[in-house]
Amino acid sequence: MIQTRLPLLATLAALGLSACAETSVPPATPDAGAQACAPDRYAALVGKNIAAVTLPADPMIRVIGPDTMVTMDHNPERLNIDHDASGIITGLRCG
Repeated sequence: MIQTRLPLLATLAALGLSACAETSVPPATPDAGAQACAPDRYAALVGKNIAAVTLPADPMIRVIGPDTMVTMDHNPERLNIDHDASGIITGLRCG
């Protein structure tokens, strides 16, 4: 069983190495405007591995993977960060 997991572990390690430097999000400015979501602030994260980014501890940020169950309520102030099965961030949207 361990031998069947080795290719998976090697793949995950390679994905982690593809994003050598950790990416962090710039802090919000007090006058960031009325829209708290601000996906343009996080645009540099698209294409990066979700495991290699540092996000602020904010309940208004929701990370959504392909198998993640989420509520269907719409909150225009919440930032949704979508990523694919390999952990690559594919999109940012408010809601």
